[in-house]
Amino acid sequence: MNGNERAAASQDPAGAESRGIMLIVVLTVGTMLAFAANSLLTRLALQTTAIDPASFVLVRLASGAGMLALIVMLQRLKLPPLRKSWLSALLLFIYAVAFSFAYRSIDTGAGALLLFASAQLTMIAYGYARGERASLPGALLAIGGLVAFLAPGASAPALLPAGLMMIAGIAWGGFSLLGRFSQDTPVGNTASSFIWALPLALGLMFLQRDAIQMDGTGVSYALLSGALMSGLGYAVWYWVRVRMTAIAAGSVQLSVPVLSALLGMLVLGEQLGVERWLAGTAVLAGVAIITLSASRRAGQRKG
Repeated sequence: MNGNERAAASQDPAGAESRGIMLIVVLTVGTMLAFAANSLLTRLALQTTAIDPASFVLVRLASGAGMLALIVMLQRLKLPPLRKSWLSALLLFIYAVAFSFAYRSIDTGAGALLLFASAQLTMIAYGYARGERASLPGALLAIGGLVAFLAPGASAPALLPAGLMMIAGIAWGGFSLLGRFSQDTPVGNTASSFIWALPLALGLMFLQRDAIQMDGTGVSYALLSGALMSGLGYAVWYWVRVRMTAIAAGSVQLSVPVLSALLGMLVLGEQLGVERWLAGTAVLAGVAIITLSASRRAGQRKG
C-alpha cells in the first residue's frame, strides 16, 4: 500500500475494509475457478485433442515452473535446495502423471471429486495418526460416500482411471502436508517442486517416446493449466489463504469438485447420475463436518 492509499484508508477505514474484503472474495472465487478449470482443461485436452498425457504433463509442469520462477524473482524470494524439495517434487510429479492419465477416461466432475476426497482423507488420516481427533460421523460419511460413488452402476467411473485419480489425490495430499510443515515460503517451495519435477517429466517423455503426440490446441490447454491455473493460481491462493480463517479456507475448497462438474456439464456435456451426485454430496458433507470439528477443537485448545 503506497502513501496515498494509506492516507485514503486512514480517512475512510470502513470503506478500505470493505474493499479489502471484496478483493479477498473476488480472488477466492477466481482461484477456486482456476483449480476447477485445471480438471476441465486436462479433460478437454485429452478428450478433444491429439496430445498424449506425458506431453501434457511436461508442458504443464514447465509452464507452471516458469510462472512460479517469475513470481519468485519479482518477489525476491529464495528457493529451497534440492535436499528439501525432492520429496515434494516427486509427489507433485506423481500427482500430475496420475491426474493426466486418469483424465483420458473419466469425466471432469467425477475426477475432481475423487482427487479432492482422496487428498482430504489423506491429510485427515495423517492427522489422526499423529493423535489428532477427527469427527467419526464425518469420516464415516465421507468414506461411505466415496464407496457409494465408486459402486458399480450406469454412471460409475471405470476402476482404472478412478484408481489413478485416487493415487493423484493421495500424492496431492502428501504434497500439501509437506508444504504445510515447510519453513520456506509457500510460493518458493512450490516453485522449487515444479522445477525439480521437470527432470522426472523428461524421463517420462523418454519412456513414452513411442506414444508422443504433440497437438497445438492440446499444448495451449497445457500452457493455460500450468502457467495460469496452477502457477499463478497457487500464488494468488497462498496470498488469500493467510487472510482467511482455517475453517473458511477449508470450506471454500469444497466448491472445487462442484465447479469442476458444472464446467464439465457446460463445456463437454457430461452428466453425473443422481446417485453419483448424492454420493458426492455425502463425501463433501463428511469432509466439511471433519473440518468444522477440527477447527472447533483447535479454537478450544487456544482458548
